[in-house]
Amino acid sequence: MKRSAPPTNGSISPPPIKRKVESTTTNKAVASFFKPTSQKEPEKLIWRTVNNSLIVGRYDLPNVPPQTRTLPVKVAAFDLDDTIIVPNTGSKWARSATSWKWWDSSVPGRLRQLHDEGYLVVVISNQGNISLKNNSKSLQKDTASLNNLKQQVGSIFQQLDFPISIYAATDQDHYRKPRVGMWQAMLEDYDLLAEGAVDMGSSFYIGDAAGREKTDKRRKDHATSDRDLAANIGIKFMTPEEFFLDESTEEYEHVFEPTKLLDTVSSANETKKDAVTAPFTKSGPQELVILCGSPGAGKSTFYWDVLQPLGFERVNQDILKTRDKCIRKARDLLDAGMSVAVDNTNANVETRRYWVNLAREYNVPIRCVRFTASTRLAEHNAAVRALNPDTMNPEKRDMLPGVAFKSFVQRFQEPTLKEGFEEIYKVDFEAREANAIRVPNKCSSADLNPTVQRHRRAEEGLVTILGIKILDMMQPRAPLTLSPSSTPPLAIHDHTLHTTGATQQNILFQC
Repeated sequence: MKRSAPPTNGSISPPPIKRKVESTTTNKAVASFFKPTSQKEPEKLIWRTVNNSLIVGRYDLPNVPPQTRTLPVKVAAFDLDDTIIVPNTGSKWARSATSWKWWDSSVPGRLRQLHDEGYLVVVISNQGNISLKNNSKSLQKDTASLNNLKQQVGSIFQQLDFPISIYAATDQDHYRKPRVGMWQAMLEDYDLLAEGAVDMGSSFYIGDAAGREKTDKRRKDHATSDRDLAANIGIKFMTPEEFFLDESTEEYEHVFEPTKLLDTVSSANETKKDAVTAPFTKSGPQELVILCGSPGAGKSTFYWDVLQPLGFERVNQDILKTRDKCIRKARDLLDAGMSVAVDNTNANVETRRYWVNLAREYNVPIRCVRFTASTRLAEHNAAVRALNPDTMNPEKRDMLPGVAFKSFVQRFQEPTLKEGFEEIYKVDFEAREANAIRVPNKCSSADLNPTVQRHRRAEEGLVTILGIKILDMMQPRAPLTLSPSSTPPLAIHDHTLHTTGATQQNILFQC
């Protein structure tokens, strides 16, 4: 029996129309996919990471014999953003891997010219917007940022199409400019660590972070890290305007100059000969001393070198984590008859009032030691401390962000005797040389700046010690009625207390 034909009243939909799918995959890509690995063309740009911090990309021409360079090699190093490229959208940062253009139309030709002249051309760049730490909360964002950088650099290098490398620092460690870690990594990669392997006189670094003031053509430079990197390495520095456009050198000002610390060494030694010796001493059998100063100002060094030998017990919020725990610890020590040193920043009157009230409660005198190191000096010291965990950082403190120093400045109120202190000491720093302390950067003498070379001992690095100088002591207020009798105020003129705990790594810029 024949089956009935299906109804034609439209109650059943007609079969769907087959749509043609258009593929974006090229025949070349398909052929390459099915090619044996041995027959595929080698990649021109190879990426790798170092210590989960540094990104390295090296672009080569596999089918072209490598350029022969005679020693010493001339290095032409460049920053990336606002030096080689700028965003093509007018925004401060490129929003995608393709939203860039050359800083100036002359850039690619000038870079190729340097390569043709025998220079080793490299890019050395801070890329703090990228993290390689695999933080689950920001993994998607970090992965996207890393891919954007790789695509962007791949496009740049493909247009240049000559052997070139990029070194990108992603963390607050020894790779980050102005520290010389990326330069050091480049020397290792190109086998240029030997003495005299680099032509330091002909090598240079180009970057926009030069410490220049705002002009009609551009905004104020955000930092001096590019200029400082060149100074640390010991090579010439130029801005993009000077190098690509042949503009004249602009004036700039360094707020902090580490090399000038050496100028204080000889004068400090002369001053010490005539200085009145008036060391910091205890005012009685039991007392409370609070330290007041920025992170990295030398407070802990002062405790270990001066207060701890006098029998003071230390209370530190970096260790105890909260102020309440610090106060409880101080109470326990005072109950035991001990003298206490509060090693915190103690930036403002409100914070210091807790300790003044505690001293009154226990009927002990309280003194304040105020550290006068500038913010830039303190940042420098803190960076050196964090970068040298084995020799200068026994408590393994992390690198501090810039906001930690800005926060102190915003909160800081100068301590006064009216707050209830018996005495207030002001403490500054002097520099002096240390013996047989090796520079951990591992740079050969050819790779350190000339100032450092002049002060190096044979195969030993020079560091400067954070010497503590008592500048002034405010006259004591009328003694508190509940305070025990104390020794007369010290007649301090120009006495210097040298310390060896907190140090500065040679005289290089660190931040």
